[in-house]
Amino acid sequence: MVFSSSFSLPISASTFHVLPDSDPPYKLLQSHPSLELLSNCKSTQGLKQVHSHIIKTGLHNTQFALSKLVEFCVVSPLGSDLSYALLVFETIEEPNQFIWNTIIRGHSLSSSPLLAILFYVRMLLSGVEPNSYTFPFLLKSCAKAAATHEGKQLHAQILKLGFESDPFIHTSLINMYAQNDQLDNARLVFDKSVFRDAVSFTALITGYASRGSMDDARRLFDEIPIRDVVSWNAMISGYTQCGRFEEALTMFHEMREANVPPNDSTMLTLLSACAQSGSLELGNWVRSWVEDYGRGSNLRLVNALIDMYAKCGALDIARVLFDGINQRDVISWNVMIGGYSHMSHYKEALALFRLMLRSNIEPNDVTFLGVLPACAHLGALDLGKWIHAYIDKNFKSLTNISLWTSLIDMYAKCGNIEAAKQVFDSMKSRNLASWNAMISGFAVHGHAYMALEFFSKMINEGFKPDDITFVGILSACNHAGLLDLGWKYFNSMVRDYNISPKLQHYGCLIDLLGRAGKFDEAETLMKNMEMKPDGAIWGSLLGACRVHGRVELGKYVAEHLFELEPENAGAYVLLSNIYAGAGRWDDVARVRTRLNDQGMKKVPGCTSIEVDSVVHEFLVGDKVHPKSRDIYNMLNEIDRLLGMAGFVPDTSEVLYDMDEEWKEGALSHHSEKLAIAFGLISTKPGSTIRIVKNLRVCGNCHSATKLISKIFNREIIARDRNRFHHFKDGSCSCNDYW
Repeated sequence: MVFSSSFSLPISASTFHVLPDSDPPYKLLQSHPSLELLSNCKSTQGLKQVHSHIIKTGLHNTQFALSKLVEFCVVSPLGSDLSYALLVFETIEEPNQFIWNTIIRGHSLSSSPLLAILFYVRMLLSGVEPNSYTFPFLLKSCAKAAATHEGKQLHAQILKLGFESDPFIHTSLINMYAQNDQLDNARLVFDKSVFRDAVSFTALITGYASRGSMDDARRLFDEIPIRDVVSWNAMISGYTQCGRFEEALTMFHEMREANVPPNDSTMLTLLSACAQSGSLELGNWVRSWVEDYGRGSNLRLVNALIDMYAKCGALDIARVLFDGINQRDVISWNVMIGGYSHMSHYKEALALFRLMLRSNIEPNDVTFLGVLPACAHLGALDLGKWIHAYIDKNFKSLTNISLWTSLIDMYAKCGNIEAAKQVFDSMKSRNLASWNAMISGFAVHGHAYMALEFFSKMINEGFKPDDITFVGILSACNHAGLLDLGWKYFNSMVRDYNISPKLQHYGCLIDLLGRAGKFDEAETLMKNMEMKPDGAIWGSLLGACRVHGRVELGKYVAEHLFELEPENAGAYVLLSNIYAGAGRWDDVARVRTRLNDQGMKKVPGCTSIEVDSVVHEFLVGDKVHPKSRDIYNMLNEIDRLLGMAGFVPDTSEVLYDMDEEWKEGALSHHSEKLAIAFGLISTKPGSTIRIVKNLRVCGNCHSATKLISKIFNREIIARDRNRFHHFKDGSCSCNDYW
């Protein structure tokens, strides 16, 4: 029999008059062919056809048939169709208790759980009394919607109607209070009840775990007469969420000793603990369990394995698992892309993202949270702009503040601080991370006073700064050489906001003092620190010694740095430069011999530039690029024009300045010069050139780039290891202070 696909339900309740007490015998209804068709329904189209058949046979006049139809719509394996269930419901003149409960259940499962409460009120007003099946769904809705007030009102009705001894209601009450952080009430319900099973224990344990009260959770766990896998999972999950990974893993070993077989939830939680703690050995065991028990086709488990391996640094294994998935979902792509970004494999992250797009997989907000940091690190502004446009088109209404904050960070680190501010200004709501990203962005671009102005605005809007905020503020003062303001904000951080200084805060201030030549104050501050100075602090002080020609102090500082970081070739290079600047060539030779004897190699200078959404990388003296000949022709032209403009390279740097490049590369062949030359031949005249360098820009390249910006009428935005330089019309935004 074929039914019309254009059938639509009339909404008027008077169309179908249902007589609640006129149902035929139960056995006759249960075996009716129409209801058998309903149980075998495989599509929404089929559902409508079965409904038409029910109407045609007159079954729509029975409460039983309509209750089955409503129930199918609410809990159908095809996916809940609550709207259709409501259309059916509104045709029933006097719904029975089961139908009311089913509609309430449907709302408890929906994205608008509080509507379950409204239907409960309608149910009471219609004269239908609730039963023990009504309240678990209502309490679940209150837990889901954090509706504590409504939950307490339901609790009062439960007591009034005498349902408090029902085990399902009892557990639902505990769970509702626990999920709404009303643990005192949850514990009161638990303690007053004589009925305590593993489920009620677990509900309370989960509440304590979500609050971080794992000691209370453990005491309760130890009281459970018979522990099931759910109880163990609650404890393992609680320890993991609190960051107590070793205890989570210990709990799992206890679970195995108790001969409680783990399930998929156990393994998912365990893999999360392994990923966050770096426990690769246990992660390998979980993988063997997954394979031995035939769970290798469980996509959730495989995705969790990929995430674990990636975060533990085993990216090759993660990629093999990823490539072995026949039908990847968006989570599969996200964990692999996020894994590459997490381990600083940014080029691989972007390559995989492009493959994802070519595979016609729609990215979501989590995807971009993995991709945007890669764009930021590589300076891939074109791709970042495309992502911004995609987000504007597809996720404009999304209230994921982290996503918009990542956009701010991307624009700032790609050299477009104006676009970063536009994103910030467009945000409907902001959190502290958004303000911190903007303040840090201004700082790294050398806009110290803008950073300080934003700090004041942030305070005026009621946000309380944290240690990250002050890293941004002190960095801003450092990049601009604002020593007095640096001291002011450092003292304010401690005095006004009760924030204990960390190494990064001390590092900024010590760098400020060192570059200002105030070595005695820097030494005093280092002695008064609550922790020992790290390599970054000693390194910044060593750099200051080079700037001010403090040879003996430089030797003293360098020895501390050698002890802390014996593999740091940069420390030897800096000391060599200090000796060379003082003309102590025997000491230069001694340091270089020591460096060579230890077999250390300096990280080579590398500069990247994005052209037409492709990131190109150059090393010093690089000749492997496909356009190498054109690049070197442009370099020759640059050198010719620089000479005509009166630029004379400081060849003394070639003799001894190995701070950023080995001397085997001629000054004109430094990586940033190659990238700029490529940018000049690959982009339109007058357009901005953006480059990213992994080391501090050297003095020669800095002076040359200022002139290049004027000769070619180009703004050149360069990000080095420490900050941004905006070269324009022959000058730089750093005012030669970097």
